[in-house]
Amino acid sequence: MSFFIELVENSDASRRTLEEEPRVHAMVHHGLTLPEYSAFLHDLFHIVWHFCPVMAAAAARCGDDFRDVRYALYERIEEEKGHESWVLEDIGALGGDVSTALAKPPSVPVQAMIGYNYYAADRVHPCSVLGMLYVLEVISSVYGGRVSDSIARKLGRDVGAGGFRFLSSHASMDLDHMASLNRLLKTVQDPAAQAAITRSTLVNFHQFGQIFRTGGPLGPA
Repeated sequence: MSFFIELVENSDASRRTLEEEPRVHAMVHHGLTLPEYSAFLHDLFHIVWHFCPVMAAAAARCGDDFRDVRYALYERIEEEKGHESWVLEDIGALGGDVSTALAKPPSVPVQAMIGYNYYAADRVHPCSVLGMLYVLEVISSVYGGRVSDSIARKLGRDVGAGGFRFLSSHASMDLDHMASLNRLLKTVQDPAAQAAITRSTLVNFHQFGQIFRTGGPLGPA
């Protein structure tokens, strides 16, 4: 069995826990109000803004034993850089204040998620970053298209009219990224690296889910 399949199996319960979260289920099937979507975009901006820096920090710590990972991260950084501006574009298209998104920190769950990914890349294992990639790509490819369609219907807007560029584009883009990640993970044979990736995957699923739980910006009132 390849490590990619092992990762899917070992993290499937965490993915299902996220999917079954009542507020996530409601978002996927019934959309979000404009204030809720604005709060989601605000957190999403900060997740995306730190995406490339976390990958750069991990790449800098990859020795020659993990050169395939290092070079894959270099390529991914080139593909992803500037995508945080797409989130800002969506915020502006919906009448939001872009300057507030830039100045205001993300929610506590997202701060913890971002902080963990820097910590794991620097102090645990640089391959931990692949767990972050796996989670965000699963969320984007599996749920991104449905979420953008549901929110657009809720708001009475057309997806192509503005406000959904990031979610819509990454829904299809990350299908290709997932295939690339599958191939990359098959090259990771080191047990310590595999353990770090698995742990990172579980933590990132958990922390992303905290956005929709009590205390998170989209949690129950």
